[in-house]
Amino acid sequence: MGRISSWDWEVGRKTVVDSLSPLQEHEWQEEPYVSPDGETLAAIVKVGDGEFSVRTNNEVWETPFEKLWFLRYSPDGRLTALCQQDMEWSLAIDGEPWGDFAEYAWETKFTPDGSSIATMTKNDNRYCVSLNGTPWDTYFENANQYSLSPCGTHTAAVVQVVSLAQADIEGFMKGVYSVAVDGNVWDGHYVNLFTPTFSPDGAHVAAQARITTFDYTIAVDDKPWQKTFQQVWEPAFHPKGSNVVAPVRTGGKWGVAQDGNILWAPRYVQCLNLQFSASGEKLWGVVATGFGKFTAACDNVPWDATFPIVTDLVVSPDGNRAAILASEYNRNFRIVINGKAWDGTYDMAWPVAFSANSANAAAVVEKGGKFHILVNGKAYEKSFDRAWPPVFSPDGSKVLIRAIENNSYVRIVADVARF
Repeated sequence: MGRISSWDWEVGRKTVVDSLSPLQEHEWQEEPYVSPDGETLAAIVKVGDGEFSVRTNNEVWETPFEKLWFLRYSPDGRLTALCQQDMEWSLAIDGEPWGDFAEYAWETKFTPDGSSIATMTKNDNRYCVSLNGTPWDTYFENANQYSLSPCGTHTAAVVQVVSLAQADIEGFMKGVYSVAVDGNVWDGHYVNLFTPTFSPDGAHVAAQARITTFDYTIAVDDKPWQKTFQQVWEPAFHPKGSNVVAPVRTGGKWGVAQDGNILWAPRYVQCLNLQFSASGEKLWGVVATGFGKFTAACDNVPWDATFPIVTDLVVSPDGNRAAILASEYNRNFRIVINGKAWDGTYDMAWPVAFSANSANAAAVVEKGGKFHILVNGKAYEKSFDRAWPPVFSPDGSKVLIRAIENNSYVRIVADVARF
């Protein structure tokens, strides 16, 4: 597929697949997915009795499988699906299984550039993580909440390192969980651990740690912060250092701690989803200034506008803008950027995408069964039966629309100025 700069950015419209109806020899077809560059549409299809394959445009993978699920494109355009053959599971990439088959495999994850792919793996009722088809050397009786480093060379997961008899509460409270990084286990044992998170270079891992029944903190490379809190949420690394921040609850209020010391004084009903700007100069998060009053905050300064529910915080590349999805308890979705809502409410909305220069923002929304592409709050001239999130050209002057209309899949490149 190539880098985004090599995609076809000529303004115009192309019908990639004339008809999305199942091909004549297929009994049925599942929901479609489209490649990042918009040139290919794929769907799992039933090609025979107990045989499944993947349709790509109007072609089909050569080798069928007993089962296929979780069809997904990697960011670099490879088509993946979890596959079963001879009652064992693997990951098929562009129709070819990677590595050895296992008792089970699930939860495919990609690096941002798509160069590395990971899954959870089960063998002999024990669990580990596989990276690019190679499982850890060590399997565990329980492994979950795994993560893949942004650089694509490391994986981590919460693992159970002490066996428990049924109802062994005393043993549980002594700590039975740890974090395994590339299969190597931290020395410390914890009551609970959550969301192992890598530093950008993959050299460090931080996780939420439950130390006792009522005490929580953040453990970084198996070293808990000296201070504990009533509760903590997922940590975040500074993009240009080893500093770690996390939402913390103390005295019944939420704030932010950095390396164990209070950075944002606890004053919120809730605080979560911390994100640094790419430069690390700004820290964004979702906060609630009161019950049912959620908004975004930058460097501990919340927006004036609040909403019953806020999700999907996205920070622009320059860090000066951020977008959220706001709703009335999952009804009447709105897109809000820097505290100002775009006109219109929708039955559903998807996370905003910013252009590389941060000047433009786009999103896909749905209302009344029709999908619309919005750029800077203005809708494209046509609606669709289905659409995928829009993609900006490298210079931000054009937007790629991937959509279904009248049972055809179309690829459209439009000038931002036309919105």
